[in-house]
Amino acid sequence: MPVLQQLLARLATQDACLVQVESTQGSAPRDTGAWMAVFAQDQLGTIGGGHLEWQAASKARDLLARGGAPLSERFALGPRLGQCCGGVVQLRFERIAQADSARLAQSLAPVCSPVAVFGAGHVGAALVQLLGTLPLHITWVDSREQLFPPGLPAQVQTEYSDPIEMAVADLPPGSSVFILTHDHQQDLQITQACLQRQRQHGDLDLIGLIGSATKRASFAHRLAERGFADAEFARITCPIGLPGIHGKEPEVIAIAVAAQLLQHLQRAQHA
Repeated sequence: MPVLQQLLARLATQDACLVQVESTQGSAPRDTGAWMAVFAQDQLGTIGGGHLEWQAASKARDLLARGGAPLSERFALGPRLGQCCGGVVQLRFERIAQADSARLAQSLAPVCSPVAVFGAGHVGAALVQLLGTLPLHITWVDSREQLFPPGLPAQVQTEYSDPIEMAVADLPPGSSVFILTHDHQQDLQITQACLQRQRQHGDLDLIGLIGSATKRASFAHRLAERGFADAEFARITCPIGLPGIHGKEPEVIAIAVAAQLLQHLQRAQHA
């Protein structure tokens, strides 16, 4: 269960102190917005660990025990704190209860980038399992509905589509798309549908196609015969996966692809 849902469930029976990073200067273990919820005996989430988190948790329990208005405090990450990051973190402390649940569900919800994974085979399953731990909204598509496992994270939505490429039209704008079905013809049809959507709307983000350099050349040729220019096909990332991560095991491919996606999203965020 995602940590926010765990917090909301526990607030039904226990109050907590919410500790949130208000701002940072220089090097800091977590960015603005990171949070943890401190209960009398334990905590959920993290603001970066180490002595910063230990001292913040101690202060949070004091506030939880005695009550009081929300407050902010500055922590210098230097020798006095037993950390050598060298930055400064401003933390906000606030006692929270069940009555705050609706507000917290909105304010603490992570911004989830949309991702579509086409293919529920070994690699697709490994990739969705990994991406499901990240703040992403995932649409998982296959033409074989029986392959979708039960018990998926809340941010993973499965979609049966036959023909499979029809699902491309309904993807949220800004989606990153990974094409890794069991069938090269399906991969080709999905790639064509993505290029067609880019031609009409230009609203897809990273488009990744599993395969070799040979597959890339073959698809480029076949799509050129269908009227797509080289510049359009150049938008397709194939092979997929962060360069330098080798191995053909599904889990290794999934890690390489997830790393590539995170790198892409972070670059776009800071562009």
